[in-house]
Amino acid sequence: MSPSEPPRFFSEKEVANHSTKNSCWVLTGTRIYDVTGFLRIHPGGEALILSRSGNDIRTEMEGPPHRHSENARRWMEQYYIGELDTDGSADEIQMARERKKTQEHTVDEGPSPISKCSQVNLDTDLVDWRKPLAWQVGNLGEKYETWVHQPVDRPIRLFGNEFMEASTKTSWYMVPAVWMPLVFYLNWYCYTTLAQETTRLFASTDYSFLVHKYSFPLIFVMGMVIWTFIEYCIHRFVFHMRPPAHNYYLITIHFLLHGQHHKSPYDGSRLVFPPCLASVVIGSFYLLLTKAFPEALGVSLFVGGLFGFWNQHHIVGLSVQHTDP
Repeated sequence: MSPSEPPRFFSEKEVANHSTKNSCWVLTGTRIYDVTGFLRIHPGGEALILSRSGNDIRTEMEGPPHRHSENARRWMEQYYIGELDTDGSADEIQMARERKKTQEHTVDEGPSPISKCSQVNLDTDLVDWRKPLAWQVGNLGEKYETWVHQPVDRPIRLFGNEFMEASTKTSWYMVPAVWMPLVFYLNWYCYTTLAQETTRLFASTDYSFLVHKYSFPLIFVMGMVIWTFIEYCIHRFVFHMRPPAHNYYLITIHFLLHGQHHKSPYDGSRLVFPPCLASVVIGSFYLLLTKAFPEALGVSLFVGGLFGFWNQHHIVGLSVQHTDP
């Protein structure tokens, strides 16, 4: 519904009739939302919304047990369709005509990959959604922080070049397909290498101790812990940084690394790190650990971290699989 259009009014009976998977409406006060398209991607599952269809959900939005964030409330506004006619004076015939006119307009216009998911106004939004976004967001300046935290349910195109665009998208199952064979191989390599009892860690030039094969599980877990800490730091201080409003390049980098997930959080094709790009980061950690420690010890730490990386993406992948139609 365009912000410039007057609100449409619906009776309580009409709202109550929309309580199925094919047509699900909810209320917040007198505001009505058609959340049919949101059912399959609702993090709490579609059953929670269906059980409250046709009803006022302000109590559930406020919590307990879960108070919805401001981003969730902004997200919900995409599904606003009209107001509740509390006086019972709505002209049902006129509403039927308006719905028919809207349906005919939709049929004539045909499906569009740009407008099918959200109600972003293509003429007034801060960026041109008809063009790739990667080179536009840096021009938003001080408006970027507000814009990127107003989520939309629509696909994002980052680049005009087809190869570059494809390299930013990855199906969730590609992560275990690429990294798990490497994890299994390196586990075998590290254990058999440590079993040779030739790996020693030097505390000083005069003192060293043997790294035994039975210590491999502990080293593996230490690698997972180290990766978890590094990942937290990256998310906390890099991905969630506030880029300077005057710096076009930092804004662009932030959007490419993480901002796109805030803008389109349910784009399943970009929820995991593409293996071709991840290999650069993972390779850097491999070189760092094998230079800082004896090879078998460094690789043991590395494979634990790699397993932690895979496990995190595996959880994300399962959630994507669960919400895919």
